Amino acid sequence: MHNIWKRSEAATGSRFIGAGKILRKEKTKNMRLCSIASGSSGNCVYVGTDATHLLIDVGISGKRTEAGLRELGIRPQDIDGIFLTHEHADHISGLGVMARKYGVPVYGTRGTIGAVRSMHSLGTIDEELFHYVKADEKLTVKDVTVYPIRTSHDAAEPVAYRISHDKKKVGIITDLGCYNDYTVECLRDLDLLYLEANHDINMLQVGPYPYYLKQRILGRKGHLSNEAAGKLLSRLLHDKMQAVVLGHLSQENNLPELAYETVRLEVAMSDTAYQADDFPLYVAKRNEVSQMLDV
Repeated sequence: MHNIWKRSEAATGSRFIGAGKILRKEKTKNMRLCSIASGSSGNCVYVGTDATHLLIDVGISGKRTEAGLRELGIRPQDIDGIFLTHEHADHISGLGVMARKYGVPVYGTRGTIGAVRSMHSLGTIDEELFHYVKADEKLTVKDVTVYPIRTSHDAAEPVAYRISHDKKKVGIITDLGCYNDYTVECLRDLDLLYLEANHDINMLQVGPYPYYLKQRILGRKGHLSNEAAGKLLSRLLHDKMQAVVLGHLSQENNLPELAYETVRLEVAMSDTAYQADDFPLYVAKRNEVSQMLDV
């Protein structure tokens, strides 16, 4: 996987600057994104500005979350909010610790927060920390605007997020079995995209998972395959896209190199005017803090 990151840098001449048709990054750094952990075993993504610090999901232990933030030079007590995509364990396992220890506000849909409240394994979380969000209704946290997006997943009320500051926009979308025109419209004109590429279909089909689990993952409320991720990305590319990060890879049913190459191939074969070398493509690390990206 380390080679994938290097390859992306070599193709563009920079970690952040695109090549070919994709325009180069402006000098100002308005927003930043970094994956602290990514994969079926735990997910946590940092998104922030100079003034605002957010986490999208806390699916790893509180201790790992704290360590990851400190590696980024961010104090855990400076986190302004945790935005939950849904209630599955690989997205909320560290929520109780972070909320209790630092009093961090927790944002989620009514369905997600209702499910979280019923999970005794998280421990007690102060009710005043919970804040409801609703798909397609934006909210503001300090100097950023957060826009929840409906997703198709086998959870109570799952969402993805588009987060903007000034004229910069980043999108974080994982855990969706399918997408439609609504998804594409909500993710248009992003500067940076964090996109699920969960599994290789062949690896999943011939792998050790029981039949019912394979059907769940492949279903409309499951997860995006590498191929589907590439097809979705092909509809989202535009001149100002500065970087794409592939995340939430399955440890059993995918490989970083395979996700990377498959997504590039899908872009190359699509009807889009862009080529695979026209934008920096990264793969988020599973158990380590990935590279901070600025847009």
